[in-house]
Amino acid sequence: MEISRRRFSALGAGIAATTLSGATAARAETSSGKHAVRNVVLVHGAYADGSSWAKVIPLLQEAGMNVTAVQNPLTSLADDVAATNFALARRDGPTLLVAHSYGGTVISEAGLAPNVTGLVYVAARAPEAGEDFAALSARFPTPPVTPGIITSGGFKWIGRSAFLRDFANGVPRKEALVLYAAQGPLSTAPPTTSVAAWHERPSWYAVSKNDRTIDPDLERFMARRMNATTIEVDSGHLSLVTHPKAIARLILRAAADS
Repeated sequence: MEISRRRFSALGAGIAATTLSGATAARAETSSGKHAVRNVVLVHGAYADGSSWAKVIPLLQEAGMNVTAVQNPLTSLADDVAATNFALARRDGPTLLVAHSYGGTVISEAGLAPNVTGLVYVAARAPEAGEDFAALSARFPTPPVTPGIITSGGFKWIGRSAFLRDFANGVPRKEALVLYAAQGPLSTAPPTTSVAAWHERPSWYAVSKNDRTIDPDLERFMARRMNATTIEVDSGHLSLVTHPKAIARLILRAAADS
């Protein structure tokens, strides 16, 4: 895993450790002495559901975080933002908003909620307000998963072969088949945001170096554009499944520094 852009503050042995303890999180403070944010709301992407965070959640809970995983209906951006706002409203106090993949569009729209202190993008879209993400993506190589996307009845999903080979590359086959069974079809309506919350909130980004669903260079472009604190994970698109400790460490660092 490589670290780029802004250096992490206090990135030492506690962050590099393979376990995440509540004691470590309890000691996490920013350089100004502010205590870490204790609330985290996790937003899943398209072709998935909240269970995609199943390996990250216990690591955050062991570190003393209050965690909510949103179940996006994926029926429209407005519906997904509403579900995320409902989760945010149930959290009392400062909250970190985290998203994977298409969920980045959701938090870019929902991230101006008063209790949101920072945004974490995990191999995620990070659109500018009003931006056509398909047009932006077209400036980069077509991801290998694209031919495997099936569209019907106003929704789209990934066929079995492409899901296993491209969306879930690096995930053990048995586990990938479970994720395939749980995938959520995404509305074909263009998910255009009216705001880009990352202009107003500090942001962090985990680039997936072997991503076959969003081009890694597109991920790097979006991370640079929003001046995000950025890490690179030697992972496919589902780094939250294959590298949960790296993703949990990034979330905890963001909670400490936001």
